[in-house]
Amino acid sequence: MVNWTQMHDCYGDVDRVPALLERVELDDDVEAWKELGYRLVLEHDLVFPAGFAALPRLMRLASRSARARGLAGTILRCAAGHHGCDDLLANCADEISGFRELLDRHLRSRPVDYLPAFLDSLAAMEEYHWSAVLGDFTDDFYHLACPHCAVEVTIAIGDYGRYSAIRDWNLGDVDRRDLRPASYEALAGTGRWMYETAVRDGRQTLADGIAHLFGKAECPRCASVFDIAAEYTSANRPVLR
Repeated sequence: MVNWTQMHDCYGDVDRVPALLERVELDDDVEAWKELGYRLVLEHDLVFPAGFAALPRLMRLASRSARARGLAGTILRCAAGHHGCDDLLANCADEISGFRELLDRHLRSRPVDYLPAFLDSLAAMEEYHWSAVLGDFTDDFYHLACPHCAVEVTIAIGDYGRYSAIRDWNLGDVDRRDLRPASYEALAGTGRWMYETAVRDGRQTLADGIAHLFGKAECPRCASVFDIAAEYTSANRPVLR
Protein backbone atom coordinates (compact mmCIF):
# COMPACT_ATOMS: atom_id res chain seq x y z
CA MET A 1 0.00 0.00 0.00
CA VAL A 2 1.20 3.50 -0.85
CA ASN A 3 1.48 6.02 1.95
CA TRP A 4 0.27 9.05 0.01
CA THR A 5 1.09 11.41 2.89
CA GLN A 6 4.74 11.01 1.83
CA MET A 7 4.16 11.11 -1.95
CA HIS A 8 4.36 14.77 -2.99
CA ASP A 9 3.73 15.86 -6.57
CA CYS A 10 5.44 18.70 -8.46
CA TYR A 11 3.31 21.24 -6.60
CA GLY A 12 4.27 19.79 -3.23
CA ASP A 13 0.77 18.46 -2.60
CA VAL A 14 0.18 14.97 -1.15
CA ASP A 15 -3.59 14.61 -1.45
CA ARG A 16 -4.49 15.74 -4.97
CA VAL A 17 -3.06 12.86 -7.04
CA PRO A 18 -5.03 10.05 -5.28
CA ALA A 19 -8.23 12.01 -5.85
CA LEU A 20 -7.40 12.51 -9.52
CA LEU A 21 -6.59 8.82 -9.97
CA GLU A 22 -9.96 7.91 -8.53
CA ARG A 23 -11.65 10.26 -11.02
CA VAL A 24 -9.93 8.79 -14.09
CA GLU A 25 -10.52 5.24 -12.88
CA LEU A 26 -14.26 5.94 -12.74
CA ASP A 27 -14.48 8.00 -15.91
CA ASP A 28 -12.16 9.13 -18.73
CA ASP A 29 -12.08 12.68 -17.39
CA VAL A 30 -10.02 14.82 -19.79
CA GLU A 31 -9.44 17.64 -17.31
CA ALA A 32 -8.37 15.19 -14.59
CA TRP A 33 -5.89 13.56 -16.99
CA LYS A 34 -4.48 16.96 -17.91
CA GLU A 35 -3.97 17.90 -14.27
CA LEU A 36 -2.40 14.50 -13.52
CA GLY A 37 0.13 15.06 -16.28
CA TYR A 38 1.09 18.46 -14.85
CA ARG A 39 1.38 17.10 -11.32
CA LEU A 40 3.30 13.88 -12.00
CA VAL A 41 5.90 14.94 -14.59
CA LEU A 42 7.47 18.38 -14.82
CA GLU A 43 8.05 19.41 -18.46
CA HIS A 44 8.34 15.75 -19.58
CA ASP A 45 11.65 15.48 -17.73
CA LEU A 46 11.42 15.39 -13.94
CA VAL A 47 9.29 12.86 -12.04
CA PHE A 48 8.16 13.25 -8.45
CA PRO A 49 7.39 10.52 -5.87
CA ALA A 50 3.67 10.74 -6.62
CA GLY A 51 4.45 9.80 -10.23
CA PHE A 52 6.13 6.55 -9.29
CA ALA A 53 3.49 5.83 -6.67
CA ALA A 54 0.83 6.24 -9.36
CA LEU A 55 2.56 3.91 -11.84
CA PRO A 56 0.84 0.63 -10.84
CA ARG A 57 -2.61 2.18 -11.13
CA LEU A 58 -1.76 3.87 -14.43
CA MET A 59 -0.42 0.61 -15.85
CA ARG A 60 -3.56 -1.25 -14.82
CA LEU A 61 -5.60 1.39 -16.63
CA ALA A 62 -3.37 1.30 -19.71
CA SER A 63 -5.19 -1.60 -21.38
CA ARG A 64 -8.31 0.55 -21.77
CA SER A 65 -6.89 4.08 -21.75
CA ALA A 66 -4.43 5.60 -24.21
CA ARG A 67 -3.91 8.49 -21.80
CA ALA A 68 -2.92 6.11 -18.99
CA ARG A 69 -0.56 4.25 -21.34
CA GLY A 70 1.09 7.46 -22.47
CA LEU A 71 1.48 8.92 -18.99
CA ALA A 72 2.89 5.66 -17.59
CA GLY A 73 5.38 5.56 -20.46
CA THR A 74 6.43 9.16 -19.88
CA ILE A 75 7.08 8.45 -16.20
CA LEU A 76 9.10 5.33 -17.02
CA ARG A 77 11.29 7.21 -19.48
CA CYS A 78 12.38 9.49 -16.62
CA ALA A 79 13.13 6.63 -14.22
CA ALA A 80 16.91 6.82 -14.64
CA GLY A 81 17.14 10.16 -12.85
CA HIS A 82 18.19 10.72 -9.23
CA HIS A 83 14.66 10.68 -7.87
CA GLY A 84 15.14 8.67 -4.68
CA CYS A 85 12.19 6.41 -5.51
CA ASP A 86 13.94 3.15 -6.36
CA ASP A 87 11.84 1.26 -3.78
CA LEU A 88 8.63 2.40 -5.48
CA LEU A 89 9.95 1.22 -8.86
CA ALA A 90 11.05 -2.12 -7.42
CA ASN A 91 7.63 -2.66 -5.90
CA CYS A 92 5.91 -2.40 -9.28
CA ALA A 93 8.23 -4.75 -11.21
CA ASP A 94 5.33 -7.08 -12.03
CA GLU A 95 3.24 -4.20 -13.36
CA ILE A 96 6.15 -3.01 -15.51
CA SER A 97 6.52 -6.50 -16.96
CA GLY A 98 2.83 -6.55 -17.81
CA PHE A 99 3.11 -3.06 -19.27
CA ARG A 100 5.86 -4.26 -21.61
CA GLU A 101 3.56 -6.99 -22.89
CA LEU A 102 0.75 -4.49 -23.38
CA LEU A 103 3.08 -2.16 -25.31
CA ASP A 104 4.20 -5.04 -27.52
CA ARG A 105 0.59 -5.82 -28.42
CA HIS A 106 0.06 -2.13 -29.14
CA LEU A 107 3.10 -2.03 -31.43
CA ARG A 108 1.82 -5.05 -33.36
CA SER A 109 -1.30 -3.05 -34.22
CA ARG A 110 0.95 -0.54 -36.05
CA PRO A 111 -0.55 2.52 -34.31
CA VAL A 112 -0.09 6.17 -35.23
CA ASP A 113 1.89 6.66 -32.00
CA TYR A 114 4.29 3.85 -32.91
CA LEU A 115 7.58 5.60 -32.07
CA PRO A 116 6.49 6.87 -28.62
CA ALA A 117 5.27 3.36 -27.74
CA PHE A 118 8.55 1.91 -29.04
CA LEU A 119 10.48 4.32 -26.80
CA ASP A 120 8.26 3.46 -23.84
CA SER A 121 9.06 -0.22 -24.43
CA LEU A 122 12.77 0.56 -24.27
CA ALA A 123 12.26 2.41 -20.98
CA ALA A 124 10.36 -0.59 -19.60
CA MET A 125 13.46 -2.64 -20.49
CA GLU A 126 15.62 -0.10 -18.56
CA GLU A 127 17.26 1.02 -21.80
CA TYR A 128 16.77 4.62 -20.76
CA HIS A 129 19.57 6.08 -22.90
CA TRP A 130 17.98 4.75 -26.11
CA SER A 131 14.46 5.70 -25.06
CA ALA A 132 15.72 9.26 -24.54
CA VAL A 133 17.55 9.78 -27.84
CA LEU A 134 16.20 7.42 -30.48
CA GLY A 135 14.37 9.23 -33.27
CA ASP A 136 12.65 8.20 -36.48
CA PHE A 137 15.91 8.38 -38.46
CA THR A 138 14.87 11.24 -40.67
CA ASP A 139 17.19 13.67 -38.86
CA ASP A 140 19.14 11.80 -36.16
CA PHE A 141 22.57 12.76 -34.82
CA TYR A 142 24.68 11.07 -32.14
CA HIS A 143 27.84 12.62 -30.73
CA LEU A 144 30.54 10.51 -29.18
CA ALA A 145 34.29 10.42 -28.66
CA CYS A 146 36.45 8.19 -30.81
CA PRO A 147 37.70 5.43 -28.47
CA HIS A 148 41.17 5.63 -30.04
CA CYS A 149 42.01 9.33 -30.50
CA ALA A 150 39.23 10.93 -28.38
CA VAL A 151 38.15 13.39 -31.10
CA GLU A 152 34.41 14.15 -31.04
CA VAL A 153 32.70 12.33 -33.88
CA THR A 154 29.25 13.14 -35.21
CA ILE A 155 27.20 10.13 -36.32
CA ALA A 156 24.45 11.08 -38.75
CA ILE A 157 21.63 8.70 -39.68
CA GLY A 158 18.87 10.24 -41.73
CA ASP A 159 17.46 11.21 -45.09
CA TYR A 160 20.58 13.30 -45.82
CA GLY A 161 22.98 10.39 -45.33
CA ARG A 162 24.46 7.83 -42.96
CA TYR A 163 27.97 8.81 -42.05
CA SER A 164 30.54 9.74 -39.43
CA ALA A 165 32.09 13.20 -39.61
CA ILE A 166 33.89 15.96 -37.76
CA ARG A 167 31.50 18.82 -37.10
CA ASP A 168 32.88 22.25 -37.97
CA TRP A 169 31.14 25.38 -36.71
CA ASN A 170 31.36 27.09 -40.10
CA LEU A 171 31.58 24.23 -42.59
CA GLY A 172 29.17 21.76 -41.03
CA ASP A 173 29.98 18.03 -41.17
CA VAL A 174 33.32 17.55 -42.88
CA ASP A 175 35.43 14.54 -43.88
CA ARG A 176 32.45 12.22 -44.02
CA ARG A 177 32.89 8.46 -43.87
CA ASP A 178 30.05 6.06 -44.72
CA LEU A 179 28.72 3.98 -41.84
CA ARG A 180 28.84 0.19 -42.00
CA PRO A 181 25.45 -1.21 -40.97
CA ALA A 182 25.27 -4.33 -38.84
CA SER A 183 23.99 -7.50 -40.43
CA TYR A 184 21.07 -9.25 -38.78
CA GLU A 185 23.41 -12.04 -37.66
CA ALA A 186 25.67 -9.54 -35.89
CA LEU A 187 22.87 -8.02 -33.84
CA ALA A 188 22.29 -9.19 -30.28
CA GLY A 189 20.49 -8.15 -27.12
CA THR A 190 18.65 -4.84 -27.26
CA GLY A 191 19.85 -4.11 -30.79
CA ARG A 192 18.33 -7.32 -32.11
CA TRP A 193 15.07 -6.72 -30.23
CA MET A 194 14.83 -3.22 -31.69
CA TYR A 195 15.56 -4.41 -35.22
CA GLU A 196 13.30 -7.47 -35.11
CA THR A 197 10.41 -5.47 -33.67
CA ALA A 198 10.69 -2.74 -36.31
CA VAL A 199 10.85 -5.32 -39.12
CA ARG A 200 7.94 -7.29 -37.67
CA ASP A 201 5.80 -4.17 -37.62
CA GLY A 202 6.71 -2.99 -41.12
CA ARG A 203 8.84 -0.03 -39.97
CA GLN A 204 11.60 -0.38 -42.55
CA THR A 205 13.09 3.10 -42.09
CA LEU A 206 13.34 2.50 -38.36
CA ALA A 207 14.86 -0.95 -38.90
CA ASP A 208 17.43 0.39 -41.37
CA GLY A 209 18.38 3.19 -38.98
CA ILE A 210 18.83 0.70 -36.13
CA ALA A 211 21.07 -1.47 -38.32
CA HIS A 212 23.30 1.56 -38.93
CA LEU A 213 23.18 2.67 -35.28
CA PHE A 214 24.35 -0.78 -34.17
CA GLY A 215 26.90 -0.96 -36.96
CA LYS A 216 30.39 0.47 -37.22
CA ALA A 217 31.85 3.89 -37.95
CA GLU A 218 35.24 5.07 -39.12
CA CYS A 219 36.86 7.95 -37.25
CA PRO A 220 37.58 10.77 -39.73
CA ARG A 221 40.64 11.81 -37.71
CA CYS A 222 42.54 8.55 -37.08
CA ALA A 223 40.68 6.14 -39.42
CA SER A 224 40.05 3.62 -36.63
CA VAL A 225 36.80 1.64 -36.84
CA PHE A 226 34.56 1.28 -33.79
CA ASP A 227 31.14 -0.02 -32.75
CA ILE A 228 28.75 2.95 -32.63
CA ALA A 229 26.15 1.61 -30.20
CA ALA A 230 28.74 0.19 -27.81
CA GLU A 231 30.59 3.50 -27.55
CA TYR A 232 27.41 5.51 -27.23
CA THR A 233 26.01 3.17 -24.59
CA SER A 234 29.25 3.25 -22.61
CA ALA A 235 29.19 7.04 -22.52
CA ASN A 236 25.47 7.52 -21.87
CA ARG A 237 23.98 4.56 -20.01
CA PRO A 238 22.68 5.78 -16.64
CA VAL A 239 24.13 4.21 -13.52
CA LEU A 240 21.20 2.31 -12.03
CA ARG A 241 21.26 1.87 -8.30
